[in-house]
Amino acid sequence: MGETRTSKARRHSLTLKVSLFALMCLAGTSQQANSAESGVGFYLLGSKGPFAAVLPGPGVYFQNDVYFYSGSAGASRDLPVGGRVIGNVDATAYIDLATGLWVVPTSVLGGSLALQATVPWGGQSVDASLDAGGILGASVSDTVFTIGDPVVGALLGWHNGNWHWTTGFLVNVPVGDYQKGEIANVAFNRWGLDINGGVTWFDPKSGWEVSGVAGFTFNGENPATNYTTGTEFHFEGALTKTFSPQFSAGLVGYYYDQITADSGSGARLGDFEGRVAALGGTAGYNFQLGQTPVSTRVKVYREFAAENRLEGTSAYLTLTIPLGVKQ
Repeated sequence: MGETRTSKARRHSLTLKVSLFALMCLAGTSQQANSAESGVGFYLLGSKGPFAAVLPGPGVYFQNDVYFYSGSAGASRDLPVGGRVIGNVDATAYIDLATGLWVVPTSVLGGSLALQATVPWGGQSVDASLDAGGILGASVSDTVFTIGDPVVGALLGWHNGNWHWTTGFLVNVPVGDYQKGEIANVAFNRWGLDINGGVTWFDPKSGWEVSGVAGFTFNGENPATNYTTGTEFHFEGALTKTFSPQFSAGLVGYYYDQITADSGSGARLGDFEGRVAALGGTAGYNFQLGQTPVSTRVKVYREFAAENRLEGTSAYLTLTIPLGVKQ
């Protein structure tokens, strides 16, 4: 039996709310996501996903992401961390990212403008061996639980039938709790700029959706370590199907490649250009909390083909709530 106009509109509305996951958690600043200094970068790989290039309607939205990562790097894959070189690394990160998004009611360049801000807090545990003259020696462990660097940004989005596009930027603001000389840190102690663009195709009749987002991250110097991370490229993709207004599921993945060398007196490992890929699955569920629509999504990734960085498993649990939406 075919859907009525009302049921189609409801499905499309709910799916747009699901899409807010990937849009807002892009502002993540969690650790253990990329290469570069400490083997990580401020752009959170895997934060984009289903409906990544779909902006919701004008209004204010809140999203909370719980992010978990567990990874390792053997003795043959040293990392520069806290001004020191370490190997045989086992690391775990558990970060909560609270994001606010405002989609302004006025059209800008024929599209929608969204402003966003994210504040991360959480913990990280690292066990490793110190590199003394190229020989791995004494073991070292470090654990931290604190607030990270806030991230602010903006997005422009357009729609045309089943097609949606966005372009935007993120800025890492280095005011979080960074501890010089420690191997576990949630903050980065450096400015960073990420520019990105994405496209989504979604057919509300069949429920099929395909999204892709690519971007470049430019990093400033960490003055505590005299380390400047090179330019990083990232791509994220998703293929999902909406089975009902409440449930969707599919595949997700990402690819990362550092395209320019690290530099500065603290770059003791030289160029240290890293790369990694990951594949995984996702499921989304929508429900009503009283009169408020709530969207949830789980994403799990498994990394492979890592070079000059950690390799592990990451997971997201995302909750999105509209706080004030223009009718």
